[in-house]
Amino acid sequence: MIDLIYKEEVFRIVGAAIEVHSTLGSGFLEPVYQEAFEIELSQRKIPFESQKKIKIAYKEVTLQKEYIADIICFDKIIIELKTLDKITQKEESQLLNYLKATGFLVGIVINFGSHGKVEWKRFVYESLKNS
Repeated sequence: MIDLIYKEEVFRIVGAAIEVHSTLGSGFLEPVYQEAFEIELSQRKIPFESQKKIKIAYKEVTLQKEYIADIICFDKIIIELKTLDKITQKEESQLLNYLKATGFLVGIVINFGSHGKVEWKRFVYESLKNS
């Protein structure tokens, strides 16, 4: 059996996203979902930081340019919020690059733009996990 990293935390985060989407539906811009999602995280007592600046390293040198994460939950999971028709390989690659550059192991892309239900994908940066 596969043991998922941060399984319970991801379950709680996705539950909050589902609640936001079931309440608002699709069609709003990302800042609306971000604010509603933050309210839902607070109500569920899920610790988070919004628009958190994260240092990026290049060959063990810290860059001046910082990555600003939409939301960091539990001090260890990057959340990227989107309002697209569907999550594409571009968004998947973007999140994997964020994980690689920041040293975080787990990230979730949450898309509030797809019709019918919230779309989400969980990513684990494997080379960090195995080192």
